[in-house]
Order: sequence, then C-alpha cells, then structure tokens
Amino acid sequence: MTWMRDVSCQLGRWRTARAQWKADMEAFKAAQKEARRSGKEMPEHPGPPPTGFSLLPWLLMGMGAFSNLFQGETPNPWVGALGLLSFNSLYIYVTFRSFVKEAREAVSTRVALAVMALVTCGLAIGYGGSWLYFFPLLGLAAGAALRGPRLGQVGLGLTALAATVSVFRAGWDAINIAYGTFLSTMVTAAILSLSEAVRELRAAREELARRAVEEERLRFSRDLHDLLGHTMSVIVVKSEAARRLAARDMDAALAQITDIESVGRQALTEIREAVTGYREGSLATELDRARSALSAAAIEPVVTRSGAPLTPQTEVLLGWVVREAVTNVLRHSGATRCEITIGGVLDRAKLTVTDNGIGTTDSPATGPAEGIGGIEGIGGTGLKGLTERLRAAGGSLTAGPSSRGGFTVTAELPVEPADFTSSVVTTAPRAL
Repeated sequence: MTWMRDVSCQLGRWRTARAQWKADMEAFKAAQKEARRSGKEMPEHPGPPPTGFSLLPWLLMGMGAFSNLFQGETPNPWVGALGLLSFNSLYIYVTFRSFVKEAREAVSTRVALAVMALVTCGLAIGYGGSWLYFFPLLGLAAGAALRGPRLGQVGLGLTALAATVSVFRAGWDAINIAYGTFLSTMVTAAILSLSEAVRELRAAREELARRAVEEERLRFSRDLHDLLGHTMSVIVVKSEAARRLAARDMDAALAQITDIESVGRQALTEIREAVTGYREGSLATELDRARSALSAAAIEPVVTRSGAPLTPQTEVLLGWVVREAVTNVLRHSGATRCEITIGGVLDRAKLTVTDNGIGTTDSPATGPAEGIGGIEGIGGTGLKGLTERLRAAGGSLTAGPSSRGGFTVTAELPVEPADFTSSVVTTAPRAL
C-alpha cells in the first residue's frame, strides 16, 4: 500500500539521518581528543541530531498522567487514554515534521499543532494535576515547528493559555506550568534554529571547498591547454621551417632549431608556474612570440598598438588572447597576413586579431554565438576558455568570419580611463 511505503521510506530516512549523526559525533569526539592532545583549535560540535528522535525523550513528562491512568485514578479512563494517545501521536507527527523546512511550513503541520493545543486544553481542564505538564510539551512542539518571526507572539499566547488553565485547575501554585511552557517554546526554537544554521553553514563551507577544487582544476586544464597548444604549434611551425631551410641554408635552419630549444625550455617554465598558479604573462612578450611564429610560417605579421601601458591584469588577459588567436591562425587559417591591433575606446581596452585565411577556429563549431553575461560563446575549446577568463574580468570575446574574408577575434576589457593616452606606436612586420 502507498501509505505503508511512505512510512517505510520515512523510517529509512530517519535511520540514515541518525546513523549520519552518530558518525559525525564519533568524528567529533576523535577530533576533540586529537585537539586536546596536540593543542589545536577545538572542532565544532555537530549539534543535536536533525530528526524528531532528539525530542522524543521529553514525552516522559507525561508519565505522571499515564501512571494516574494506569492506576485507575483518572475518571473516564477511556477518554483519558484516547486523549493521551491522540496527544502523543500529534506530538510525534509535529516534531518529526519540524526538521524538514517544507513539511514544517505545511498547512497540515499547523493544523496538527492546533488540534494538539485543543487536546492539551481539554485534558488539562478535565483532569488537572499531572495532565497540566502537557502544556510544556505543547510549547516544545510549537517551538520546533514555528521557528520564525511570529515565534514570540506564539510563545506568549501559549504561556497565557497555560497560565489561565493552570490557575483555573490548581490555583496559583501551578503558575510554574506557564513559565515551563514559555521556556520550552523559546529555548527549543533557539537551539533548533542554531543547530540548523550550523548545519547549513557547514554544508555551505563544504560546497565552497568543492567549488574551489573545481575552479582550480578548470584553471589548470585551461592553462595547460593554452600553454601546450601554442607551444606545440610554434614548435611544429619552426620544425617545418628548419626542414625547408636545411637543404639550402644550414645556418638559418640551426637558428630555427635554436628557437625550438628556447621555446621548449620556456614552455617547461610556464607549465611549472601554471601548476602553482603564479604565472604572469607579458603582452609584449606574447607579441614578440607571435611575430616570430607567424614569420616562421611565412605569414606576414602586422602589429599596431596605441595607448599607454596597460595594467598587469589586463596585459595578462590580452596576452592569452594573442596566444590563442595566433595559434589558431597557425593551425587552421592558411593565411598570408595577420594583423594584431591593440587600442582602446573610453574605458575599455580592445584587441583585434584578423587574418586573411579561410576563416576557421580550432574546432568545427565556428562563428559567434550567444553567450552568457555579455560574453559570446565560441566553438573552439581554447576560445571557450578565453570567454570564461574575460567574463570573470567583466570583458567580452567575439570570434567569427570577417566581412573582408578570413577570421577575426575581438576581445574587450574594462580598464581605468587614465590607462589610455594619445600616443601611438606602430610596429612594422619583422622577419626572422
């Protein structure tokens, strides 16, 4: 039956939560002993178990009423037994639902709590004595279920109700029932709210740690792709140039081989720095490498740069764009000319890399596409990595076929307005 399956599932969840709490407590005790032995900071207490089992022992407060019923000291025992069974069932229902936010705020929980209040009043008015202790239990259930801005009003209302019924049945000597009701309501709500906040903070901290690991993995894979992709492309291009020159100009071929050795050594250094996260690029260095690689591949490099020196962070990002864009030109374009333009408009730095080739990126999916947060999504793996880098810095990246033929990559980044001046520096093509 469906209800039996639901009950079985609920019991399974309770057992799982209880087992998890026991494991947390054992880990806490072990960490506590280790902290005392080594003098380290004491670990955080995991708090009470996040299930209704932590509130079940308080039902022992009703043992007096049960004793009176069992010993035959209660008139109309069947009515008392039915009331006791109803109260305990409602108490268990409300308290167990109080540890799930959605169930705690459900209408059924509020209705059960209201019925529980009516049963409590009926039993207390009808029998008095030990039956008055159901009011603190009612306050405990209300504190567990009604954690929120209206808790104070509910607590005062239950206190006033308990005081009125207690004075009516047992005189002013039973006024302590009202105090117990107020205390159980507020303290239960405070403890459970605090323990829930601690669990949420602990879960948030674990989620942040997990995301930090994922971000570091993404950073490393992105850096490794960009570093190795560019380096291997340069090595291949220069190796081809050395092979072509070896037959007719051995000195020029040896110069290309020397460049290959230098590129390889520099790549090893950059990979080590990328692993530790301390790699800082230089835009000027990347432009020099781009000229060298393009010239070796018989592609005419034209570099135009305007404006004052950029901030180191901006130079690093634009250097990555130059590296990836030039790598794509070397790999796929079949171009004979590549123009790299660096400038700025108002408070934004702009870099454009344009070739006159056939217009493909480093993957079959080419051309600009809608991105997220103002970033254009690009088909290639390397260019996708660049969109993530620039997006984190508030910039944008677009890539696609140029209207004049070839392929164009454009990157924009926000910079300080004072970064740009009217000075213009133009670097003519330089062959090796």
